[in-house]
Amino acid sequence: MENVSKNLHPYVVFLPSEQKTRILSAIFGSKAAVDILKFSLNQGISKKLYQKELIEKLAYSNKTIIENLKALTKLGILKEAMEKLRKGNRTTWVKAYLLSDTGRWFALLLAKEEDLSKEEEADILKTIFRIYIRWVRDLSEKLQVDKKALEEIFSEEMTEG
Repeated sequence: MENVSKNLHPYVVFLPSEQKTRILSAIFGSKAAVDILKFSLNQGISKKLYQKELIEKLAYSNKTIIENLKALTKLGILKEAMEKLRKGNRTTWVKAYLLSDTGRWFALLLAKEEDLSKEEEADILKTIFRIYIRWVRDLSEKLQVDKKALEEIFSEEMTEG
């Protein structure tokens, strides 16, 4: 197999096979959806997103933000929750959004490599590797491929220098 150039960064996205086209279209067919994911990256992928904050920080109408939040939630890119806010004697409910596991992969796809710490990169690598190994294991059972042969390939590739 040909070596990958050192200037290329391998991006991996795990997609639910039955929704891959809808997910890709929803995210990459809309600049607003991409900007929502970028906003999430900039503030930290584990932090909650709020509609009001997105409208204030991104140059989109309330309607556009709401439509994209609904679409991303329906596709499982975002998870939606209700939060109670108290200001003085007033209590209001607001929707909060958080990236799902799939949503994090898409946000990370948009990240610049230099924006990630070495620890974050290492965690991503380990997670990708674990998911990939599980997929290979399941596929090898389905195709009745000897696991020992795969282990030998793994060992060879890990010892090549």
